[in-house]
Amino acid sequence: MIETLKPTDVEYVKCEVCLKEVPKSEAQNAEARDYVAYFCGLECYEQWEAEQMKERTQEAGEP
Repeated sequence: MIETLKPTDVEYVKCEVCLKEVPKSEAQNAEARDYVAYFCGLECYEQWEAEQMKERTQEAGEP
């Protein structure tokens, strides 16, 4: 008897920085203001975090 392989129900998310699609179960995530952001790895997460810090500093009126 030949078994038919069924596609797995893997949910993918896009990295917030590079837009690479990664399985949600393997993605890094961070809670942003009103949503959850996903990242393909630590490098993209650190880049996003630095950009967020820069934006918060500018909003606070600091140079």
